[in-house]
Amino acid sequence: MIRYALRAVSLAAALGLWQLLTSRDVDLWLRFSQFPTVIDVAHAFADRLARPDYWTDLTDSLTRILTGFLLAAVLGVATGVLVARSRLAEDLLGPVLEVIRPVPAIALVPVAILLFPSNEQGIVFITCTAAFFPVLVSTRHAVRALAPTWEEAVRTMGGGRWRVLASVVLPGALPGVFGGLSVGIGVSWICVISAEMISGQYGVGYRTWQDYTVVDYPGVFVGMVTIGVLGWLTSTAVELLGRRLTHWLPRTAYVPAARPRSVRRAGAAPPSTDTAVPTSSEPEEARDEHLVRD
Repeated sequence: MIRYALRAVSLAAALGLWQLLTSRDVDLWLRFSQFPTVIDVAHAFADRLARPDYWTDLTDSLTRILTGFLLAAVLGVATGVLVARSRLAEDLLGPVLEVIRPVPAIALVPVAILLFPSNEQGIVFITCTAAFFPVLVSTRHAVRALAPTWEEAVRTMGGGRWRVLASVVLPGALPGVFGGLSVGIGVSWICVISAEMISGQYGVGYRTWQDYTVVDYPGVFVGMVTIGVLGWLTSTAVELLGRRLTHWLPRTAYVPAARPRSVRRAGAAPPSTDTAVPTSSEPEEARDEHLVRD
């Protein structure tokens, strides 16, 4: 509860500082006098919520992001596993993927306009491309980092290639896969908003750009807040799903270390600095063997 209270205080302090700087028209190199106040943005947000076009834009952006992200998740995981497990696939696909990967997804907007018959398909393509490479790279590294003894154990017990894939590769790489998915969903939001600004007809990004062109700055901030909240909700959903599917992983929590205190009674001898010697008479080899048997 203390941590949640601290987060609420942090957010309230940021909003209070924003309101103070903009209401006083502070211009110290940064021109806060050009910014709308928090109250102006809140009024614009309440007005926008009452209009049906806001919910239409919200639905369109969510549909685009979920469609592109799900395609990227399936293709990225499959390609990452294939490249990590097959030398032939790495030689054939690796050079092409490494050449395309540094290209920003937003730079593919002209390609999407020329390639796809509708803007809707082009925006989904850009969103999918943005999330594809983080998922691909994370999956590839996670698969290559698996201990080979696990696969050898499955093959020793008669398991084939598909058994190794289902019992070792996919479960073992799952934490890395969800790390890539968490990065990919954030990059997808950045690119889908940019694509909507350039070639969209509906969506949060399109509406934000339209508000900027008509000098409706409170409306611009409404779009920014909406994008931030949607991105936070979707990334949180991906993280919670990852925790649910990787419940077998050990979880660590931050616990402040307490200072050790030594209580010394009057007349007691000071503590010895010698290394403690186990009192058990059981040999070390026997104890190790007992642990292995258990």
